[in-house]
Amino acid sequence: MTTQDSSGSAPKPPAKDPWDLPDVSGLSVGVLGGTGPQGRGLAYRLARAGQKVTVGSRDAARAEQAAAELGFGVEGADNAECARRSDIVIVAVPWDGHAKTLQSLREELAGKLVIDCVNPLGFDKKGAYALKPEEGSAAEQAAALLPDSRVTAAFHHLSAVLLQDESIEEIDTDVLVLGEVRADTDLVQALAGRIPGMRGIFAGRLRNAHQVESLVANLISVNRRYKAHAGLRTTDV
Repeated sequence: MTTQDSSGSAPKPPAKDPWDLPDVSGLSVGVLGGTGPQGRGLAYRLARAGQKVTVGSRDAARAEQAAAELGFGVEGADNAECARRSDIVIVAVPWDGHAKTLQSLREELAGKLVIDCVNPLGFDKKGAYALKPEEGSAAEQAAALLPDSRVTAAFHHLSAVLLQDESIEEIDTDVLVLGEVRADTDLVQALAGRIPGMRGIFAGRLRNAHQVESLVANLISVNRRYKAHAGLRTTDV
């Protein structure tokens, strides 16, 4: 029987614990751009943590070679096949190929949870600087191009060097996760948490993705100045 409070309304259920995240260990992960530094590093870390991973490339043979080098059961395929066989798909392609790649995979990515980690950046003699896509951010561009997918944004602030360094056991950083549906961002947070040392932190809706993507330009400056591989930690969380 449901009890009522003094106003006659049923009491509100207790707030959900933000750290009560789903089990994602049985989900397969595809990495588009999995032969590039960032994609390869993410594929390695997730596979090393026990996730089923497929790396994708425009060239299936190149993807298969990268998969063999990564080990841990990683498989390689062309981007379309990578998308088809995966429950979660990480987009780690270069910014200049972002739109074209996603347009070509709209059908294969339909119904999938898509994690966009692309940072629109430019470079000149002064260093890295943020670009602002017409849609507002790379993640919002992905959402516009993939109306039948569940688009989120995460994994922007990770050093490809650290991700690929086999001697490093833990990656000491937080992963800011953005999206429109809390159930989807919970899945992404849980996936980030599969990598030792990482936490996934909910950071708002996709409309806030631009500043998250842009912050990478600042981290590049930090890393160059201090010869480091800086990431982020969120305090008091």
